[in-house]
Amino acid sequence: MVPESSRFQEIVAQGTSVRPAAITSFLEGPAALADGRVFFTDIWNNRINCFDAGTRQTTVYREPSRRANGLLFDAVGRLLACEGAEFGPGGGRRITRTDLTTGRLEVLTDRFEGIRYNSPNDIAARKNGQLFFTDPCYWDRSQMERPDESVYRIDPDGRVTRVLSQPQIQRPNGIALSPDEATLYVIDSCSIVGGNRKVWAFDLSADGLPTGQRLVYDFATGRGGDGMAVDSRGDLYVCAGIARPRGPHESSLIPPAVYVLSPSGTLLGSIPIPEDVITNVTFGGPDLKTLYVTAGRTLYELPVGIPGWVVHRS
Repeated sequence: MVPESSRFQEIVAQGTSVRPAAITSFLEGPAALADGRVFFTDIWNNRINCFDAGTRQTTVYREPSRRANGLLFDAVGRLLACEGAEFGPGGGRRITRTDLTTGRLEVLTDRFEGIRYNSPNDIAARKNGQLFFTDPCYWDRSQMERPDESVYRIDPDGRVTRVLSQPQIQRPNGIALSPDEATLYVIDSCSIVGGNRKVWAFDLSADGLPTGQRLVYDFATGRGGDGMAVDSRGDLYVCAGIARPRGPHESSLIPPAVYVLSPSGTLLGSIPIPEDVITNVTFGGPDLKTLYVTAGRTLYELPVGIPGWVVHRS
């Protein structure tokens, strides 16, 4: 039975829509091992979780996590963590590395030129030991100590170099490397009216200098990309979109999904994700043919036909 419109409008006014009232978790930064363990962060609850694909159980690996965001395994299987400064106090604002066998945690960097980072967000690693990480500020911008939002490189000897900043990019977020490690991809997602929602590519020299900036894809007025992963063919899997815009800076033009792009920027297709807000993605499974996606309070998984590329299994 269809209710009379006038009576129903007494209950729910025309144009009213449901909206989130409270956040109970905010998942990010998945990173998977060959043994079936998938590590991912819950920034809101200040912890790193571990899902075991064999037992289907999830446990807490580290709490507090110092507001860890993006995770990655380096070329020899150590856990890298971007400790940020979002969703509450206690953020580390640093990059750490943990040996999973011994549990030993190292602080790789917590300052550049003597000034604390804003909120390290995501990280990429080369086989030669070079690391690249992004340092935007999306939460409380009054706590920013740095005037810039940049991309940094950590060399194997510990030296840190700022390799990208304004005006080349507005607000760097996700970061990844091509399988041949000759291209650096950076998501530029600036959450202001008219801000960039773009995926950039840079040629990356042997010594880790990005040049030759070129546009891969523009998400226009929709919610731009967040995290991304790359498969063995070099295609990009970008988490982007939103169903319920959070303000005038974004629209529902781009629904929440993993958008698969060719290196030249052709949209090959999308994998819809039934939850806001989709944040990050990685490849796992014994053959790297399982896609793991973090979104809102859920870790999703999906079998795919093309294996992924991750530095610790290449």
